[in-house]
Order: sequence, then C-alpha cells, then structure tokens
Amino acid sequence: MPSFDAVNEIDMQEVDNAVNNVKKELTTRYDFKGSNTELELNKKDGVITITSTDEMKMDALREMLIVAMIKRGVDKRTLDFAEVEKAGGNKLRRTVTLKQGLDKDQAKKITALIKDSKLKVQASIMDDKVRVTGKKIDDLQAVITLLKSAELETPLQYVNMKS
Repeated sequence: MPSFDAVNEIDMQEVDNAVNNVKKELTTRYDFKGSNTELELNKKDGVITITSTDEMKMDALREMLIVAMIKRGVDKRTLDFAEVEKAGGNKLRRTVTLKQGLDKDQAKKITALIKDSKLKVQASIMDDKVRVTGKKIDDLQAVITLLKSAELETPLQYVNMKS
C-alpha cells in the first residue's frame, strides 16, 4: 500500500554553512568592526549561541541569520529565538534553538486536518513524524497538496514515499 512520511527535518550541513556565511559577513561589516560579537553552532544539540555588546547588534545578527538560513534553504520557522539575556561583563547572549521533529500537538493537528479532508487515507503518528497511507498515489498527492496549503507553524518535508 502506498505511503509517505510528513516530517520536520533540518539539514545541519546547510545550517552550518549559513552560520559560517554570517561569521564571514561579520568580519566585513563596518558596524561590527571592533565589537566582540561571536556566533557559535552546537550541531549535536541544535543550538546557535549569539553573543554581542548591545541590543542593536543582536537585532542585526538575528536578521542576518534569518536571511542566511533562507538562502541556504532552511525555513525560518525552524528557528526559535530566546530572549536576550545578560552574559558576563557588558555582553549580551541569545540562544537560537533549531526545532526538529513534530511534537504531539502538531502531529495531532496534522492527522485531524487529514481526517477532516475526507480523503481515503489513514494518518498515524509515529514518534516525531506522521505516516500517511492510502490505496491510491493520487490520494497521497492530494494530502501533500492539502498540507502544503495549510497554515502550519512548522515546515513539513515529505519523505519515504513508497508505492
């Protein structure tokens, strides 16, 4: 029986490339000259740490990071910016968490959306993904179109298509 998985996955190599692009841009921008601004990516935990000296630079870094992520094909909805907090001395710190996977509420919302569509498919929650199965591939493609047009707070990728 044909099936596919709806998931929220991030290509960490593209995130790494985007962070490196922002670091490179930091060295060339005039407004960051002489400021002790740093950007670090922890690939294992999926956390980006930004440290800078003032609020204006933090906002500029936020925008630079979002633009770099979009250029590298990473959806900006996967970035969860925490509040700016004081770090030692006169520095400020902000952590950016990369949201991967679907939590239970999002998965339930997706399965309810699929069931309300009255298509002849079954949607089931499997860990951090939603598996959709049906008898016809056309029905599965209709579900993908439905999910793409829905206003969801997390981006979805459609993987593991089997026929």
